[in-house]
Amino acid sequence: MNKINSLFGIQYPIIQGGMVWCSGWRLASAVSNAGGLGLLGAGSMHPETLREHIIKCKAATTRPFGVNIPLLYPQIDEIMAIVAEEGVKIVFTSAGNPKAWTGWLKERGITVVHVVSSSRFAVKCEEAGVDAIVAEGFEAGGHNGREETSTFCLIPAVRQATKLPLIAAGGIATGEGILAAMALGAEGVQIGTRFALSSESSASDAFKNYCLSLGEGDTKLLLKKLAPTRMVKNKFRDAVEVAEDRGASVEELRLLLGKGRAKKGIFEGDLDEGELEIGQISSIISRQQPVAEIMQELIESYQHTVNKRFDWL
Repeated sequence: MNKINSLFGIQYPIIQGGMVWCSGWRLASAVSNAGGLGLLGAGSMHPETLREHIIKCKAATTRPFGVNIPLLYPQIDEIMAIVAEEGVKIVFTSAGNPKAWTGWLKERGITVVHVVSSSRFAVKCEEAGVDAIVAEGFEAGGHNGREETSTFCLIPAVRQATKLPLIAAGGIATGEGILAAMALGAEGVQIGTRFALSSESSASDAFKNYCLSLGEGDTKLLLKKLAPTRMVKNKFRDAVEVAEDRGASVEELRLLLGKGRAKKGIFEGDLDEGELEIGQISSIISRQQPVAEIMQELIESYQHTVNKRFDWL
């Protein structure tokens, strides 16, 4: 049992990312039932929708699961109240100041983990009293840090900056990747893209199939003036690139993005006008699999790599 297994009471130190429009109760419960930690993605749920998913997740698994909450969520008070009322024991927070809610959550017996993109923010998390940190590299899908630091550079830097339990994220989708993260100082990993493209993900099949066909270089970090987001090539992304190349203002980009663009792309499957968010590691994933099969492959490839001889010295 390492620090992450002990902290969450799970069999394997593998956390499923709480991704918008992908991470409903089916995905979260499947990951938890397979020995990892499933997370519900509150960022794409109305408060009562989140309550429904928590209730269904509790019915689908007896194992630990949590909720990922972006701290900039407009109805954050309602979301936090529901989490406490429904007895959720683990909360991952992101996109905001960890000091805002960490104390409140811990007073209610909830384990708190915050997502960071730099060692500077990791130190602030430790000061805020969080129980663990997710350090997410530039390779990750969706909203990303402004620092554009890769996972292999970020993990050792955060490890030097804090003694808190450390979870690596960004560009990890294989057992080999898990071992590499551990070698750099992480005690666990958070995997987003591979689970986003799983059978239990609530993303549309059109989105999944498109992402499963991607090659190297087919994702790009854009909207840096607004909120850096890794996106897949499509008609909407082309419009964003044209706007950014001519120096569009934050307000112009906000108008271009509009509302519900990620839902349109990820959940509804509009491959032209939707905002399609996925990580760089999608280029090595070519088929949709059930969560149980993914977890088995991760564990087996990790063990195989641990036992492998590297005759380079």
